Amino acid sequence: MSEQLAEQQNETDLQAAAELNQRQLAVLEGLLFVTGDEGLTAAQAADTLGVSEKQAEELFAQLQKVWQSDDRGLEVVRYGDIYRFLTKAFVHTYAARLFSKDVKTQLSQAALETLAIIAYKQPVTRVEIEEIRGVSADAMLRKLIARGLVKEDGRSEAPGRPILYSVTNEFMDAFQLLSLDELPDLPAFNQDEKKNDDLFTQ
Repeated sequence: MSEQLAEQQNETDLQAAAELNQRQLAVLEGLLFVTGDEGLTAAQAADTLGVSEKQAEELFAQLQKVWQSDDRGLEVVRYGDIYRFLTKAFVHTYAARLFSKDVKTQLSQAALETLAIIAYKQPVTRVEIEEIRGVSADAMLRKLIARGLVKEDGRSEAPGRPILYSVTNEFMDAFQLLSLDELPDLPAFNQDEKKNDDLFTQ
């Protein structure tokens, strides 16, 4: 009888452990999504989930296997000690097709303003963009990168080594620029929104 109870307890413990593992994977997946291009380190994940760094690394490895499936358009990649979501290579052709038509007319004022900040101040970090615009730039940066107008350009030497962003050759072509020297004088971004909107339409 005692052996039967022990087996039942063991099965219960295993089920609880499996459920906890799935929950942790789901949370980790969500954290990778909200951190966007900045990504997440094992140390950050461990501190947030209340596990050891080794356990966090194991969770990342499990998540990478989940997203390796051919029916997924994203994958979990590791750059140094940072994990992040990245679009798989086969999606790039479709993304380019989606954003290739009449780039300028499809860009919102917020997108134009973000592009202007990057063009004038590149290489620039997400935080620096947000300090100028006063709003989160994470989603906008993802869209501009997907459109091929902005690229990651190394990492800053500032604490945390944030990603630096610059405009691409596609940006230069889209706005018919031979050099960034052709841009008009830098406006006061927060003082004259109309000028910001007109930067690349004149």
